[in-house]
Amino acid sequence: MAVTQQEIENRLWDAADELRVAMPESQYSSVVFPLMFWKYLSDTWEHRRQEFQAENQGLDYSAEEAREIEYRDYQSFEIPFIHPGTVQERRSSWASILATVTRPGLGQRVRASLQAIETANPDKFSRIFGTMTWTSEEVLSGEVLAAVMQAMDRVPKMHEGNMSYDVLGGAYEYLLKRFSDGSGTRAGQFFTPREVVELLVEVLDPQNRDSVYDPTCGSGGMLIASANLLKAHNKRGYTLKLHGQEAVADTAGVARMNLFMHNLTDFKVEVGDTLKDPRFKKSDGSVAQFDVILANPPYSLKWKPWTKDPRAIGGVAPLSSADWAFVQHMIASMDPMKGRAGVVLPHGVLFRGGQEAAIRQRVLDDDLLEAVIGLPANLFYSTAIPTTILVFRASGTKPPERKGGVLFIDASKRFTKAKNRNVLTKVDIADMVRAYQADFDADGNPVDLSVEAALPARFVPTTEIVAHGYDLKIDRYVKQVVTESEDLGTLIDAYNVARAERQKSEARMLAVLADAGIEGFDE
Repeated sequence: MAVTQQEIENRLWDAADELRVAMPESQYSSVVFPLMFWKYLSDTWEHRRQEFQAENQGLDYSAEEAREIEYRDYQSFEIPFIHPGTVQERRSSWASILATVTRPGLGQRVRASLQAIETANPDKFSRIFGTMTWTSEEVLSGEVLAAVMQAMDRVPKMHEGNMSYDVLGGAYEYLLKRFSDGSGTRAGQFFTPREVVELLVEVLDPQNRDSVYDPTCGSGGMLIASANLLKAHNKRGYTLKLHGQEAVADTAGVARMNLFMHNLTDFKVEVGDTLKDPRFKKSDGSVAQFDVILANPPYSLKWKPWTKDPRAIGGVAPLSSADWAFVQHMIASMDPMKGRAGVVLPHGVLFRGGQEAAIRQRVLDDDLLEAVIGLPANLFYSTAIPTTILVFRASGTKPPERKGGVLFIDASKRFTKAKNRNVLTKVDIADMVRAYQADFDADGNPVDLSVEAALPARFVPTTEIVAHGYDLKIDRYVKQVVTESEDLGTLIDAYNVARAERQKSEARMLAVLADAGIEGFDE
């Protein structure tokens, strides 16, 4: 019987909940994701071994021939032995170590198993399990680790013969969201709400075989959403070439595991500070360029400004905020023929002065900014402030009708209140995408009046922005129209009441005027 999404999610959360006696919820991910991925690898490896044995039963292979065939035709990775050839020899599989959970030193055995898998599969799993500090007895006792593993072992077998990759990836996403809902700021550092990701991906519209890059990739959600969008449109998401860089090693491991569990294997996730040490480069040392670049970088991050860097078009962002430095890196990373980029940032990037104003002026003078989309407040786990999406196009690649100007969309009032934050609905996202894709008349207004009715939007010529000192505040260019939607009968009743009151007031006024001997006011 197929495993349901609800079943796997409930059992995974039961396993995570065993950690409540040992650590705050914000730290659950560092333990649960490596264990979950280890179980997935072990279950998958064992399933494929059984397939190999069933399909080759009775054939007289030597041990060496059997291994060659198994790893050529069935296995895509190895679950090796620990301490091979010794009395301590044990395969580094989930089941093998689970059988020892009652013995002392469980954390050491788990760590040795995960390290053995990384070492045996350097091209696929190098550093994928992160720092593994939680395997230390001082951080997580063997009793609690055993309880987590035993609870997770009640999750049905995690392989393609038992559950689809949609279910498996969905379970991973469920845990990401659950950890973020419960743990606030720290989780928000690597989890962008999925509806914001969906909006950004829909706007940038990746196509088959595009290269996609997230310079602050967190858990890899934007890369996965890019592939999922193509799949939803009956295109080939697996053809995307996915690239990400993440400053925190453990979080980069979360991203790699997330991608694997969504059956996406054509990816590279590197660890490092993108501004200080970009890991994707050309042979000449310049940053690599991609078709689609999307990011939700840390907001107003204090950083060490560049002293000399070709990415610094228009100047260098100030020490107090790296917001525009991330934008400059993304602009430098756009493919010159079809590169487009989208980034989520706080509203301050639209109007702050000083060095940021100089960069903003250069970007506008070079006609690189295509759109500014204002989002509602309190969408994110890490901050309640309103944010904005900036959309860029490589120099000269804007559509003719978008050259020499910027599209402004005010979606700040489009949200639904949820338990911990505001959310965007499917309708909200669809209306924003429709406004972004709309045609605009000579005055900058949407040709399709239904677009304007749904969202305030206007295409503004750069000359007008220049006249405002390169300020990009959204309400300077588009205005929210507040309308009350009322029943027609209610409006008629209100009119009749007001009309009767007016008639009474006029009658009293005329009577007072007549008493005073003043005539000529009546009709």
